[in-house]
This record gives sequence, structure tokens and C-alpha cells, in this order.
Amino acid sequence: MGCRQAVRHRILVPASGGSNPPAPAIYLYNGEHILRMKDITVFTGNAHPNLAKKICDYLDMPLGGAKVKRFSDGEIQIEIQENIRARDVFVIQPTCSPVNDNLVELLLMLDACKRASASRITAVMPYYGYARQDKKVEPRVPISARLVADMLTAAGADRVITMDLHAGQIQGFFNIPVDNLFGTPVLLDYLKDSFQEDVIVVSPDAGGVERARAFAKRLAAGLAIIDKRREVPNEAKAMAVIGNVKDKTAIILDDMVDTAGTLTEAAGALMRNGAREVHACCTHAVLSGPAIDRICDSELKSVVATDTIPLREGSRNCGKIKMLTISRLFGEAIIRSHKGDSVTSLFV
Repeated sequence: MGCRQAVRHRILVPASGGSNPPAPAIYLYNGEHILRMKDITVFTGNAHPNLAKKICDYLDMPLGGAKVKRFSDGEIQIEIQENIRARDVFVIQPTCSPVNDNLVELLLMLDACKRASASRITAVMPYYGYARQDKKVEPRVPISARLVADMLTAAGADRVITMDLHAGQIQGFFNIPVDNLFGTPVLLDYLKDSFQEDVIVVSPDAGGVERARAFAKRLAAGLAIIDKRREVPNEAKAMAVIGNVKDKTAIILDDMVDTAGTLTEAAGALMRNGAREVHACCTHAVLSGPAIDRICDSELKSVVATDTIPLREGSRNCGKIKMLTISRLFGEAIIRSHKGDSVTSLFV
């Protein structure tokens, strides 16, 4: 056999001291590593095949063969089309819209891999659906995020890799390891390249202050908070701005944008308080219902999101929306999970 060339992977490693984000570095993996990577198989359902393909491109390996079909009555049928006995299997499937279909696809794929004798099965969920229902807010309601965790474990998942959980405590709903990655490195790089002066980071509510403060520190920017009131789900009313935003470029930071009600109300409040312009930054662009129309008609100059969720059809026609890929981050998490290396430096 001829010599195998080393493969280069660009990954994020901790910066030496200071509060700056990690700088990219080149790690070389030898031929032995490449042979071990043959023990990995990556599958995906119908939720986000483009992201799965990008992750496999980073891993320099093909996407595993799997058929996801439907019977005439809508039942989902899964068929794994290659031998995965004793393999380390990763199933990439965000549970985005249609949430229930994508969740059932994921559960059935996990079960199929378990029954095909995979040595370990990891559910790679860039977006964890039902994460907003993480506690009882009223009598006689379910804790849906916990139920989803139980179903994933019962279906055969040995580990979960996800990103920017809406509530960090969801990790405690699992009795298996959970790696909750953050979109921080990708978003910070974009913000540093795009905005240099008179920047202020804005939290759209009190719950996001910690996240906004961390971003503000790394951007050497100020911090502001929107005081809002929510009467019913998916409807919010921005009431006041805490902090000085006059003549500044305001960047609203959130983990997800769903109907964009909070976002557009916050943008209007910031402009009324003298902001020069308003941009938004989030990890998960759910963009359901009237979100696209609201963004297009709002004071927002741009909405930057990662590609944990595929853009809806109408979103592509909105010039304000920009997507950044997180494929390298997830690709690196898969490599490290397979090799048994630490993923701490990815939790930035």
C-alpha cells in the first residue's frame, strides 16, 4: 500500500490569555488517524441535507447511504443502505419545521442504526426543537423538552451534539452525554470584520443579558437591554431601552428568531432612542409565520444567522438575511468525539 497523505483540518483552539476569541490553527492528522476515520459513518434525514453535505466535505468523507421514504398514509420508512456493524455513527438532523416529521425521522434513523449493531450512535441536532418548553409555566402542561430527550435516548442515541440550547438546563434532561456547542466563534468573526466603531450589543430581554454581555466584552462594546412585556406566546411588546444607544450601531443578539415580533419591536425601540442603525444576530433562524414580512418592513438593516436551520423559500428573497455556516464547528466536534479528544475549546 502507498503512503497516505496527512489531512489538514482547520479548527478553533483557545487563545493564549486575554479575552479574545480563539484564533484558527492548523492541526495535522497522520495516516493512522485517516484509517480510524473509516470507522465513522454519517447519515442525514430530510431536515437539512445541505448542512450534512458541508459537514461531510469538511470531514473529507461521503454521506452514508440511507433512504427516507413515506407510505401513502404519511408513515415514514427508513432504510440504511450500508453495513454499519461496529461503526461510530452520526445522524445529522435538526428538528426544525416541519418539527414533528423531522423528529420522527431522527428517532427512526436512530432505531435503525441501533438494530444494525452500530457500536455508538450520536444524534447531531444543530437545532433542538421543543427546547422552549423546558418547564411548567402553567398547570397541566407538558415539559416537552424533557420528553424529546427521553425519546432520543430510548431510540438509541448514546450522545447528543447540539448548538445554543434555548435553556442550558436541558442538558440535565439527558442521562447520556450532551455537547452543547455555541455559534459564538462564527458570529464573532463576522461582527469583528463588519463593525469596528460605536457598536453596542443589545439583549432583547432580561434572559439574554449574560449572552449579550459576553459578546460585548469580546467586541469591546457597550451593552443595552430591552425591557419587554409578553402577553401571549409569539407576541411581544418592547417597552423601554436600558442603556445609551444614541448615535451607535446597535446589534441585537438572540439565540433564535421565530416570528420576529420581539426583534422588530426592539429595532423600533432602539431607533426611537437615537440608534444610528440596527442589526440583528442569532444562531437559529426559525423565521416562521409573518417573520420575513416583519423583517423586510422593519428598521433592521440586516439579520445574520447560522445555517443550523435551512432558510425558508421566502427568506431567500429578503436581502436583509445573511447566513453563516457552522459546518466546520460540527465537523470538528464529530472528529473529536470519535477520537475521544476534548471538545472544551469548541465551547467558546
